[in-house]
Amino acid sequence: MFEASLMDRQARVDKLQIAALLGLMGIGGLFVYSATMVSESAQAAALYDQSWFRQIVWYGLGIGAAAVVCIIDYRSLSRWSYILYSLTILLLVAVLIPGIGTTHGWGARRWIDLGFFQFQPSEFAKLAFIAAQANFLSRPADELRVPMIFFKALGLMALPFLLIMKEPDLGSALVLVPTGIAMMFVAGIPRRYLVNLGVAVGLLGALFLVDVLFMPSNWQIKLEDYQKRRLWVYFGKGYSPSEGAPQAEIDRLRKQQFDDSHNVRQALISVGSGGLTGKGWREGTQNALGYLPRSVAHNDFIFSVIAEEKGFVGSVIVIALYGVVLFCGLRTAGQARDRLGKILAAGVVALLFSHVFINIGMNIRLMPVTGVPLPLLSYGGSSVLCSLIAIGILQNIYMYRKTY
Repeated sequence: MFEASLMDRQARVDKLQIAALLGLMGIGGLFVYSATMVSESAQAAALYDQSWFRQIVWYGLGIGAAAVVCIIDYRSLSRWSYILYSLTILLLVAVLIPGIGTTHGWGARRWIDLGFFQFQPSEFAKLAFIAAQANFLSRPADELRVPMIFFKALGLMALPFLLIMKEPDLGSALVLVPTGIAMMFVAGIPRRYLVNLGVAVGLLGALFLVDVLFMPSNWQIKLEDYQKRRLWVYFGKGYSPSEGAPQAEIDRLRKQQFDDSHNVRQALISVGSGGLTGKGWREGTQNALGYLPRSVAHNDFIFSVIAEEKGFVGSVIVIALYGVVLFCGLRTAGQARDRLGKILAAGVVALLFSHVFINIGMNIRLMPVTGVPLPLLSYGGSSVLCSLIAIGILQNIYMYRKTY
Protein backbone atom coordinates (compact mmCIF):
# COMPACT_ATOMS: atom_id res chain seq x y z
CA MET A 1 0.00 0.00 0.00
CA PHE A 2 2.85 2.34 0.89
CA GLU A 3 4.59 1.51 -2.41
CA ALA A 4 1.40 2.25 -4.35
CA SER A 5 1.04 5.60 -2.56
CA LEU A 6 4.66 6.47 -3.29
CA MET A 7 4.29 5.57 -6.98
CA ASP A 8 1.16 7.72 -7.14
CA ARG A 9 3.04 10.70 -5.74
CA GLN A 10 5.91 10.14 -8.14
CA ALA A 11 3.44 10.10 -11.03
CA ARG A 12 2.06 13.44 -9.90
CA VAL A 13 5.29 15.46 -9.85
CA ASP A 14 5.45 18.47 -12.14
CA LYS A 15 7.54 16.91 -14.91
CA LEU A 16 7.66 20.08 -16.99
CA GLN A 17 9.20 22.04 -14.15
CA ILE A 18 11.67 19.25 -13.41
CA ALA A 19 12.72 19.17 -17.08
CA ALA A 20 13.38 22.92 -17.05
CA LEU A 21 15.25 22.52 -13.76
CA LEU A 22 17.52 19.83 -15.22
CA GLY A 23 18.16 22.04 -18.24
CA LEU A 24 19.25 24.93 -16.02
CA MET A 25 21.54 22.70 -13.95
CA GLY A 26 23.11 21.30 -17.10
CA ILE A 27 23.75 24.80 -18.41
CA GLY A 28 25.04 25.88 -15.01
CA GLY A 29 27.59 23.07 -14.81
CA LEU A 30 28.81 23.66 -18.37
CA PHE A 31 29.27 27.40 -18.03
CA VAL A 32 30.76 27.39 -14.54
CA TYR A 33 33.32 25.04 -16.12
CA SER A 34 33.80 27.42 -19.04
CA ALA A 35 34.12 30.47 -16.79
CA THR A 36 36.67 28.93 -14.42
CA MET A 37 38.80 26.59 -16.54
CA VAL A 38 40.51 29.35 -18.49
CA SER A 39 43.95 29.26 -16.90
CA GLU A 40 46.63 26.61 -16.49
CA SER A 41 46.52 26.96 -12.71
CA ALA A 42 42.80 26.18 -12.67
CA GLN A 43 43.26 23.15 -14.89
CA ALA A 44 46.11 21.87 -12.69
CA ALA A 45 44.07 22.11 -9.47
CA ALA A 46 42.77 18.96 -7.79
CA LEU A 47 39.30 17.91 -8.90
CA TYR A 48 37.72 18.69 -5.53
CA ASP A 49 39.14 22.25 -5.71
CA GLN A 50 37.56 23.02 -9.08
CA SER A 51 34.44 25.17 -9.00
CA TRP A 52 32.53 23.23 -11.67
CA PHE A 53 32.98 19.97 -9.73
CA ARG A 54 31.84 21.58 -6.49
CA GLN A 55 28.83 23.02 -8.30
CA ILE A 56 27.85 19.53 -9.44
CA VAL A 57 28.26 18.27 -5.87
CA TRP A 58 25.94 21.05 -4.65
CA TYR A 59 23.44 20.09 -7.34
CA GLY A 60 23.46 16.53 -6.01
CA LEU A 61 23.05 17.61 -2.39
CA GLY A 62 20.35 20.11 -3.36
CA ILE A 63 18.38 17.47 -5.26
CA GLY A 64 18.59 15.25 -2.19
CA ALA A 65 17.36 18.09 0.05
CA ALA A 66 14.52 18.86 -2.39
CA ALA A 67 13.53 15.16 -2.39
CA VAL A 68 13.35 15.18 1.42
CA VAL A 69 11.15 18.29 1.30
CA CYS A 70 8.86 16.54 -1.21
CA ILE A 71 8.34 13.50 1.01
CA ILE A 72 6.78 15.42 3.92
CA ASP A 73 3.44 17.19 3.52
CA TYR A 74 4.09 20.94 3.38
CA ARG A 75 1.42 21.52 6.02
CA SER A 76 3.44 19.40 8.43
CA LEU A 77 6.60 21.32 7.49
CA SER A 78 4.84 24.64 8.11
CA ARG A 79 4.44 23.78 11.80
CA TRP A 80 8.21 24.20 12.11
CA SER A 81 8.29 27.48 10.19
CA TYR A 82 8.54 29.82 13.19
CA ILE A 83 11.33 27.71 14.69
CA LEU A 84 13.25 27.79 11.40
CA TYR A 85 12.64 31.54 11.14
CA SER A 86 13.98 32.07 14.67
CA LEU A 87 17.06 29.95 13.95
CA THR A 88 17.90 31.93 10.82
CA ILE A 89 17.47 35.20 12.74
CA LEU A 90 20.00 33.93 15.29
CA LEU A 91 22.36 33.01 12.44
CA LEU A 92 21.95 36.48 10.91
CA VAL A 93 22.94 37.95 14.26
CA ALA A 94 25.83 35.52 14.65
CA VAL A 95 27.30 36.34 11.24
CA LEU A 96 27.72 39.96 12.34
CA ILE A 97 29.98 38.94 15.23
CA PRO A 98 33.71 39.16 14.41
CA GLY A 99 35.28 35.74 14.74
CA ILE A 100 32.07 34.01 13.65
CA GLY A 101 31.18 35.86 10.47
CA THR A 102 33.79 36.26 7.73
CA THR A 103 34.15 38.73 4.86
CA HIS A 104 36.47 36.83 2.49
CA GLY A 105 37.95 40.18 1.53
CA TRP A 106 34.71 41.52 0.03
CA GLY A 107 34.05 44.04 2.81
CA ALA A 108 30.73 42.51 3.87
CA ARG A 109 30.38 40.05 6.75
CA ARG A 110 28.02 37.53 5.10
CA TRP A 111 29.50 34.07 5.62
CA ILE A 112 30.18 31.59 8.41
CA ASP A 113 33.27 29.56 7.60
CA LEU A 114 32.59 25.88 8.27
CA GLY A 115 35.84 24.79 6.62
CA PHE A 116 34.31 22.59 3.94
CA PHE A 117 31.49 25.04 3.27
CA GLN A 118 31.09 28.83 3.32
CA PHE A 119 27.63 29.04 4.87
CA GLN A 120 25.61 32.14 3.91
CA PRO A 121 22.73 32.58 6.39
CA SER A 122 20.95 35.24 4.31
CA GLU A 123 20.12 32.68 1.59
CA PHE A 124 18.45 30.35 4.07
CA ALA A 125 16.77 33.28 5.84
CA LYS A 126 14.83 34.02 2.62
CA LEU A 127 13.25 30.55 2.65
CA ALA A 128 12.59 30.66 6.39
CA PHE A 129 10.90 34.04 5.97
CA ILE A 130 8.66 32.69 3.17
CA ALA A 131 7.66 29.69 5.29
CA ALA A 132 6.92 31.79 8.39
CA GLN A 133 5.09 34.49 6.45
CA ALA A 134 2.95 31.93 4.62
CA ASN A 135 2.06 30.26 7.90
CA PHE A 136 1.19 33.63 9.46
CA LEU A 137 -0.92 34.84 6.53
CA SER A 138 -2.83 31.59 6.05
CA ARG A 139 -5.23 32.58 8.86
CA PRO A 140 -8.90 33.30 8.05
CA ALA A 141 -9.41 36.16 5.60
CA ASP A 142 -11.41 38.25 8.11
CA GLU A 143 -8.40 38.45 10.43
CA LEU A 144 -6.25 39.90 7.65
CA ARG A 145 -8.34 43.09 7.73
CA VAL A 146 -7.09 43.87 11.25
CA PRO A 147 -4.33 46.51 11.02
CA MET A 148 -2.20 44.81 13.68
CA ILE A 149 -2.01 41.65 11.57
CA PHE A 150 -0.67 43.73 8.68
CA PHE A 151 1.96 45.34 10.91
CA LYS A 152 3.01 41.97 12.31
CA ALA A 153 3.46 40.68 8.76
CA LEU A 154 5.61 43.73 8.04
CA GLY A 155 7.62 42.96 11.17
CA LEU A 156 8.30 39.43 9.97
CA MET A 157 9.74 40.95 6.80
CA ALA A 158 11.55 43.89 8.42
CA LEU A 159 13.59 41.87 10.94
CA PRO A 160 15.61 39.79 8.45
CA PHE A 161 15.71 42.78 6.07
CA LEU A 162 17.45 44.99 8.63
CA LEU A 163 19.86 42.26 9.77
CA ILE A 164 20.87 41.46 6.18
CA MET A 165 21.32 45.18 5.46
CA LYS A 166 23.64 45.34 8.47
CA GLU A 167 26.06 42.80 6.90
CA PRO A 168 25.72 44.71 4.47
CA ASP A 169 24.04 42.79 1.62
CA LEU A 170 21.73 45.20 -0.16
CA GLY A 171 20.67 42.76 -2.89
CA SER A 172 19.61 39.91 -0.59
CA ALA A 173 17.73 42.36 1.63
CA LEU A 174 15.88 43.99 -1.26
CA VAL A 175 14.50 40.71 -2.67
CA LEU A 176 12.57 40.24 0.58
CA VAL A 177 10.42 43.30 -0.21
CA PRO A 178 8.73 42.18 -3.46
CA THR A 179 8.51 38.65 -2.06
CA GLY A 180 6.74 39.81 1.10
CA ILE A 181 4.41 42.17 -0.77
CA ALA A 182 3.47 39.46 -3.29
CA MET A 183 2.62 37.07 -0.46
CA MET A 184 0.47 39.67 1.31
CA PHE A 185 -1.35 40.42 -1.95
CA VAL A 186 -2.07 36.74 -2.63
CA ALA A 187 -3.15 36.20 0.99
CA GLY A 188 -5.78 38.93 0.70
CA ILE A 189 -4.36 41.77 2.78
CA PRO A 190 -6.67 44.77 2.07
CA ARG A 191 -5.57 46.63 -1.02
CA ARG A 192 -5.47 50.00 0.71
CA TYR A 193 -2.80 48.69 3.09
CA LEU A 194 -0.69 47.48 0.19
CA VAL A 195 -1.13 50.72 -1.76
CA ASN A 196 -0.04 52.73 1.27
CA LEU A 197 2.92 50.38 1.73
CA GLY A 198 3.88 50.76 -1.94
CA VAL A 199 3.70 54.55 -1.71
CA ALA A 200 5.80 54.52 1.47
CA VAL A 201 8.42 52.22 -0.06
CA GLY A 202 8.54 54.36 -3.21
CA LEU A 203 8.99 57.59 -1.24
CA LEU A 204 11.68 56.09 0.97
CA GLY A 205 13.45 54.74 -2.11
CA ALA A 206 13.32 58.12 -3.82
CA LEU A 207 14.61 59.92 -0.71
CA PHE A 208 17.37 57.34 -0.38
CA LEU A 209 18.53 57.90 -3.98
CA VAL A 210 18.38 61.69 -3.60
CA ASP A 211 20.48 61.39 -0.46
CA VAL A 212 23.11 59.11 -2.04
CA LEU A 213 23.33 60.93 -5.38
CA PHE A 214 23.02 64.60 -4.45
CA MET A 215 23.57 65.27 -0.77
CA PRO A 216 26.95 66.21 0.74
CA SER A 217 28.84 63.22 2.14
CA ASN A 218 28.38 64.33 5.75
CA TRP A 219 24.58 64.33 5.25
CA GLN A 220 24.33 60.96 3.55
CA ILE A 221 22.95 57.73 4.97
CA LYS A 222 25.81 55.55 6.13
CA LEU A 223 26.65 53.06 3.37
CA GLU A 224 29.77 51.19 2.48
CA ASP A 225 31.86 53.08 -0.07
CA TYR A 226 31.54 50.28 -2.64
CA GLN A 227 27.74 50.40 -2.34
CA LYS A 228 27.67 54.15 -3.00
CA ARG A 229 30.01 53.77 -5.96
CA ARG A 230 27.84 51.02 -7.47
CA LEU A 231 24.84 53.35 -7.36
CA TRP A 232 26.87 56.24 -8.77
CA VAL A 233 28.02 54.04 -11.65
CA TYR A 234 24.49 52.84 -12.38
CA PHE A 235 23.03 56.36 -12.44
CA GLY A 236 26.02 57.80 -14.30
CA LYS A 237 27.00 60.21 -11.54
CA GLY A 238 30.53 61.54 -11.89
CA TYR A 239 32.98 61.24 -9.02
CA SER A 240 33.16 64.95 -8.28
CA PRO A 241 36.26 66.16 -6.46
CA SER A 242 36.00 68.85 -3.82
CA GLU A 243 36.37 72.43 -4.98
CA GLY A 244 39.98 73.40 -5.52
CA ALA A 245 41.20 69.78 -5.52
CA PRO A 246 44.63 69.25 -7.10
CA GLN A 247 44.92 67.66 -10.54
CA ALA A 248 46.32 64.49 -9.00
CA GLU A 249 43.11 64.03 -6.96
CA ILE A 250 40.94 64.67 -10.04
CA ASP A 251 42.93 62.07 -12.01
CA ARG A 252 42.62 59.58 -9.15
CA LEU A 253 38.84 59.96 -9.00
CA ARG A 254 38.54 59.57 -12.78
CA LYS A 255 40.56 56.38 -12.66
CA GLN A 256 38.50 55.06 -9.75
CA GLN A 257 35.27 55.75 -11.65
CA PHE A 258 36.66 53.95 -14.68
CA ASP A 259 37.70 50.97 -12.52
CA ASP A 260 34.38 50.84 -10.65
CA SER A 261 32.41 50.68 -13.91
CA HIS A 262 34.74 48.05 -15.37
CA ASN A 263 32.66 44.98 -14.48
CA VAL A 264 29.40 46.36 -15.85
CA ARG A 265 31.10 47.69 -18.97
CA GLN A 266 32.79 44.37 -19.72
CA ALA A 267 29.57 42.45 -19.00
CA LEU A 268 27.76 44.59 -21.59
CA ILE A 269 30.56 43.97 -24.08
CA SER A 270 30.29 40.23 -23.39
CA VAL A 271 26.55 40.20 -23.98
CA GLY A 272 26.79 42.33 -27.12
CA SER A 273 29.73 40.50 -28.66
CA GLY A 274 27.93 37.15 -28.59
CA GLY A 275 25.76 38.07 -31.55
CA LEU A 276 23.05 35.65 -32.61
CA THR A 277 24.61 32.28 -31.81
CA GLY A 278 27.72 33.19 -29.83
CA LYS A 279 31.43 32.47 -30.16
CA GLY A 280 31.14 28.87 -28.99
CA TRP A 281 31.50 27.10 -25.67
CA ARG A 282 34.82 28.00 -24.00
CA GLU A 283 35.59 30.35 -26.91
CA GLY A 284 34.58 33.58 -25.17
CA THR A 285 37.43 36.09 -25.17
CA GLN A 286 36.09 38.49 -22.53
CA ASN A 287 36.41 35.85 -19.83
CA ALA A 288 39.44 34.00 -21.20
CA LEU A 289 41.52 37.19 -21.49
CA GLY A 290 40.40 38.46 -18.09
CA TYR A 291 38.46 41.52 -19.24
CA LEU A 292 35.44 40.12 -17.43
CA PRO A 293 37.05 39.56 -14.01
CA ARG A 294 37.47 35.87 -13.26
CA SER A 295 36.51 36.43 -9.63
CA VAL A 296 32.92 37.25 -10.65
CA ALA A 297 32.50 35.63 -14.07
CA HIS A 298 31.28 32.32 -12.63
CA ASN A 299 28.82 33.79 -10.13
CA ASP A 300 27.39 37.31 -10.47
CA PHE A 301 28.13 37.57 -14.22
CA ILE A 302 27.55 33.99 -15.39
CA PHE A 303 24.78 35.25 -17.68
CA SER A 304 27.34 37.40 -19.54
CA VAL A 305 29.51 34.32 -20.10
CA ILE A 306 26.52 32.42 -21.52
CA ALA A 307 25.50 35.36 -23.72
CA GLU A 308 29.01 35.73 -25.16
CA GLU A 309 29.50 32.04 -25.87
CA LYS A 310 25.96 31.13 -26.98
CA GLY A 311 24.68 34.49 -28.09
CA PHE A 312 21.11 35.70 -28.29
CA VAL A 313 19.82 32.17 -28.86
CA GLY A 314 21.48 30.85 -25.71
CA SER A 315 20.24 33.82 -23.68
CA VAL A 316 16.67 33.25 -24.85
CA ILE A 317 16.90 29.56 -23.97
CA VAL A 318 18.02 30.43 -20.42
CA ILE A 319 15.22 32.97 -20.00
CA ALA A 320 12.70 30.51 -21.46
CA LEU A 321 13.77 27.81 -18.98
CA TYR A 322 13.30 30.24 -16.12
CA GLY A 323 9.94 31.18 -17.61
CA VAL A 324 8.87 27.52 -17.53
CA VAL A 325 9.96 27.16 -13.88
CA LEU A 326 8.08 30.32 -12.89
CA PHE A 327 4.99 29.48 -14.95
CA CYS A 328 4.80 26.03 -13.35
CA GLY A 329 5.15 27.68 -9.94
CA LEU A 330 2.25 30.04 -10.67
CA ARG A 331 0.18 27.11 -11.89
CA THR A 332 0.96 25.27 -8.68
CA ALA A 333 -0.14 28.29 -6.64
CA GLY A 334 -3.40 28.40 -8.61
CA GLN A 335 -4.05 24.69 -8.11
CA ALA A 336 -3.20 24.58 -4.39
CA ARG A 337 -6.21 23.43 -2.41
CA ASP A 338 -5.56 25.54 0.69
CA ARG A 339 -4.45 29.09 1.47
CA LEU A 340 -1.15 27.97 2.97
CA GLY A 341 -0.06 26.21 -0.22
CA LYS A 342 -1.19 29.11 -2.40
CA ILE A 343 0.69 31.74 -0.37
CA LEU A 344 3.78 29.55 0.02
CA ALA A 345 3.99 28.87 -3.73
CA ALA A 346 3.48 32.56 -4.51
CA GLY A 347 6.33 33.48 -2.16
CA VAL A 348 8.73 31.01 -3.78
CA VAL A 349 7.84 32.22 -7.28
CA ALA A 350 8.26 35.87 -6.26
CA LEU A 351 11.67 35.11 -4.72
CA LEU A 352 12.95 33.24 -7.79
CA PHE A 353 11.61 35.91 -10.15
CA SER A 354 13.29 38.67 -8.13
CA HIS A 355 16.63 36.87 -8.32
CA VAL A 356 16.37 36.25 -12.06
CA PHE A 357 15.21 39.79 -12.85
CA ILE A 358 17.85 41.54 -10.73
CA ASN A 359 20.77 39.36 -11.83
CA ILE A 360 20.05 39.44 -15.56
CA GLY A 361 19.16 43.13 -15.22
CA MET A 362 22.55 43.98 -13.72
CA ASN A 363 24.30 42.03 -16.50
CA ILE A 364 22.68 44.29 -19.09
CA ARG A 365 22.68 47.41 -16.91
CA LEU A 366 18.96 47.55 -16.26
CA MET A 367 19.75 47.17 -12.55
CA PRO A 368 22.69 48.24 -10.38
CA VAL A 369 25.21 45.58 -9.37
CA THR A 370 24.05 44.09 -6.06
CA GLY A 371 25.59 40.63 -5.93
CA VAL A 372 22.29 38.72 -6.26
CA PRO A 373 23.04 35.23 -7.69
CA LEU A 374 21.28 33.76 -10.71
CA PRO A 375 19.42 30.70 -9.37
CA LEU A 376 21.10 27.38 -10.28
CA LEU A 377 23.50 29.04 -12.73
CA SER A 378 25.68 31.19 -10.47
CA TYR A 379 28.34 29.30 -8.54
CA GLY A 380 27.68 29.00 -4.83
CA GLY A 381 26.67 26.26 -2.43
CA SER A 382 24.18 28.22 -0.32
CA SER A 383 22.44 29.65 -3.38
CA VAL A 384 22.18 26.28 -5.15
CA LEU A 385 20.90 24.47 -2.05
CA CYS A 386 18.26 27.11 -1.32
CA SER A 387 17.12 27.30 -4.96
CA LEU A 388 16.61 23.54 -5.12
CA ILE A 389 14.88 23.44 -1.74
CA ALA A 390 12.57 26.19 -3.01
CA ILE A 391 11.74 24.08 -6.07
CA GLY A 392 11.19 21.13 -3.73
CA ILE A 393 8.59 23.20 -1.87
CA LEU A 394 6.77 23.90 -5.14
CA GLN A 395 6.85 20.22 -6.07
CA ASN A 396 5.51 19.34 -2.61
CA ILE A 397 2.55 21.68 -3.04
CA TYR A 398 1.96 20.29 -6.53
CA MET A 399 2.11 16.67 -5.36
CA TYR A 400 -0.38 17.21 -2.56
CA ARG A 401 -2.72 19.49 -4.51
CA LYS A 402 -5.42 16.76 -4.82
CA THR A 403 -5.21 15.57 -1.22
CA TYR A 404 -7.31 18.34 0.33
